[in-house]
Amino acid sequence: MSLLELTPPETAEGKLAELYAEAKAFFGSVPNNVRLYGISPALLENQFQLIGHFAGHPTLSAQFLAVIRMLVANSTDSSYCEGFNSGMLQQQKWFSAEQIEAAKKDPANAPLDGKEKSLLLFVLKGVKDPHSVTADDIKALKEIGWSEVDIFDALAHGARATATNILFDAFKVKLDGC
Repeated sequence: MSLLELTPPETAEGKLAELYAEAKAFFGSVPNNVRLYGISPALLENQFQLIGHFAGHPTLSAQFLAVIRMLVANSTDSSYCEGFNSGMLQQQKWFSAEQIEAAKKDPANAPLDGKEKSLLLFVLKGVKDPHSVTADDIKALKEIGWSEVDIFDALAHGARATATNILFDAFKVKLDGC
């Protein structure tokens, strides 16, 4: 399941057991991605704090953030996060399988409104080639109503997804049920 030994929920103790209980309450189980982060309970707790920040974000929707994670994972061939977020988008009935495949082939096909699509394409550009981001990119996003906080948070979410993909792929974490 992983190159590192992941603690099963039934043997977790202390802080890790508390964090696993939070994951179970949120996801209905303790997914493999949580178990990997559980190797370092401090980082798992930090991950949950970030999830909380984005879950309560006033302008970036859960659907939009899942699309960012899915397409960042798709662009880096990270099967865990691509599958996890594709599944979430379908389970929540936000996207159909056909819409997901169309977005993976061309992110401009993501079924988002024009404002979200513009920010999505910016995030994907920034993650792929951060040196290509220009003042004009930021200006265009501001002109359609995104704040600097929104722009920063969206790109930070994409960048963090890239780092997470590296961890999951390097340590060979398998999608739950695989």
